[in-house]
Amino acid sequence: MKAKNNFNENSCQTRIPNLALKSILLVALVWFTIQTPVQAQELQYTRPSWWFGIASGANANFYQGSTHQLTSDFAPPVTFKDAKAFGLFEAALVEYYRPNTRFGFMLQAGYDNRQANFDQRNTACNCPADLETNISYITVEPSLRVAPFKSNFYLFGGPRVAFNMEKSFNYQLGINPAYPNQAPTPEVKGDLSDMNKTIISMQVGLGYDIPIGSKTSKTQFVVSPFASFHPYFGQNPRSIETLNITTFRAGVALKFGQGHLVPMPEKAEITDPEVQFSVNAPANEPTNRRVREVFPLRNYVFFNAGSSEIPSRYKLLKKEEVKDFREDQLEMVTPINQSGRPERQMNVYYNVINILGDRMIQNPSTTITLVGSSQQGPKDGMDMAESVKFYLVNTFGISATRITTKGQFKPNIPSEQPGGTLELDLLREGDRRVSIESSSPILLQEFKSGPEVKSSEIVTMQEAPMASYVVFDVKGAGEAFSAWSVQLTDETGKVQSFGPYTEESVSLSSKSILGDKMQGDYKVTLTGQTKTGKAVTKETTAHIVLWEPAKIEEGLRYSVLYEFDESKAISIYEKYLTEVVAPKIPANGTVIIHGHTDIIGDEAHNLELSKARANDVKTILESALTKSGRSDVKFEISGFGEESSHSPFNNNFPEERFYNRTVIIDIFNNGK
Repeated sequence: MKAKNNFNENSCQTRIPNLALKSILLVALVWFTIQTPVQAQELQYTRPSWWFGIASGANANFYQGSTHQLTSDFAPPVTFKDAKAFGLFEAALVEYYRPNTRFGFMLQAGYDNRQANFDQRNTACNCPADLETNISYITVEPSLRVAPFKSNFYLFGGPRVAFNMEKSFNYQLGINPAYPNQAPTPEVKGDLSDMNKTIISMQVGLGYDIPIGSKTSKTQFVVSPFASFHPYFGQNPRSIETLNITTFRAGVALKFGQGHLVPMPEKAEITDPEVQFSVNAPANEPTNRRVREVFPLRNYVFFNAGSSEIPSRYKLLKKEEVKDFREDQLEMVTPINQSGRPERQMNVYYNVINILGDRMIQNPSTTITLVGSSQQGPKDGMDMAESVKFYLVNTFGISATRITTKGQFKPNIPSEQPGGTLELDLLREGDRRVSIESSSPILLQEFKSGPEVKSSEIVTMQEAPMASYVVFDVKGAGEAFSAWSVQLTDETGKVQSFGPYTEESVSLSSKSILGDKMQGDYKVTLTGQTKTGKAVTKETTAHIVLWEPAKIEEGLRYSVLYEFDESKAISIYEKYLTEVVAPKIPANGTVIIHGHTDIIGDEAHNLELSKARANDVKTILESALTKSGRSDVKFEISGFGEESSHSPFNNNFPEERFYNRTVIIDIFNNGK
């Protein structure tokens, strides 16, 4: 006789598949009979609170304890103990839980099979004995449903009340292998005696709802894989002996429910958004602006992390080169063009120690203090300061007694502020520096901390002024459109597209439109995408002329510097703007003020900060002019934030980031 130490293969391979097939057919029938027509896309339904459906799965049954007396008049010659097998579970279900809540209720009622195959035993005659039981119930399982995260994942648990409906057994005494010719003993079939008609136990489990419907359908469906555990206590099928059952169940449930229609606002008549579209293409008034630039010097020398040597990007002279060095010669070796401004001015700045040495030679009574700041501690800061001192003493021949050095953790005006959390590496890189301090007015005028700001003057050329740009005004676009774009069609039918944009006004250079042409007539088509997805078009025409430099307008350019995240000029620059810059503004002149920031911090915040800095400079200049009885000056204010296309400098090194915290002031005489 075949050994039966594993799960019942007949149960696994015939009975359960057949019943599972019936379950699948039942699920399909339910699906097609209750599926409601797809609703119009604009209708929305709430998530159902009541759910109905069916569950199907398999019970992994594990018998423990022992059984011997199968009926009142039949007991095998051996006692059977452990058993296991799979059984089918099928039930109707109802659930209630409100969407986005944690607690709900579940009820399942249906067929629950707890069949098992006992481990084979040998009798006194060395004959194998096998026992199969087929115990099944009508089970009622109410449970508390808990969704701990208010999500599709849920836990459940509660009592199980089971009513016995089947209790059959098959007992077979086999043949002693030593006597294979014996006649087999007839199989004994019957019903187990002393069965408990009702048992009360418990279950705990988990599941996950997978929606397979749409909120645009009133009837919504979910498929819910689940697993549960039914412990042995309470699961004693018979009132005699010690037999008990532990069950693990796994399966899937198909549930459906009906949502409530979400009230939709009455549809108002959809009209095109009201926007005003115009194109302003200025006549060609070519002006070639040239500015003589005044460049302030920072009194800082920045050091690389982990090194107290002066970085190689600073210009260091040999002793024999000192006699030929003059600050006013620096501008002679720099390119005269706007795009080279960072290289030009950094060439000046990276000679800051040489400028200092040259000034100290010219003014032998002056003294300085070098203050090194390092997060590594005052000693590291002192080493940095000593590097600068060593260079001044050994290269320029400055007396060591004229230079005092100090070391400290942070500079007197640090970039890293308490509570800061963003881009700390860049801030700390800027705080690793040597500050040059002096009480001598002749030296202080070289640096921003003194009463005046001396600087190198460099003549540069500007590109096409903003006044020559073609302006596309779409008033009301911010409210009406999610985005808009323009198409320009010239006389030959060539089409150019620009956008998408979200602003209400966009400026484009005439050259970006005309290319190599001097002028042209264009049909301009605005296409706006409304926030409801509708496309709106408007058309106009424009005559566009290429901007060309024709006359030279001389001007002056000044710069003032700001501390990190500050929008108020330090006192030295307020004095500088009032006493130096304001008097240079000619009658009926134009002052163009551009604010900038470095790349540290949020981009939107930096844009607002740059505008605040530009307006701060305007306020100081206006105040100075008003005190002089003047109101004849035209101001043009712009803030560019950290925008790289307008940024005065790169942002690779701390000195470049420090110089990007700036406001640039261009002063013109309106071509007169």
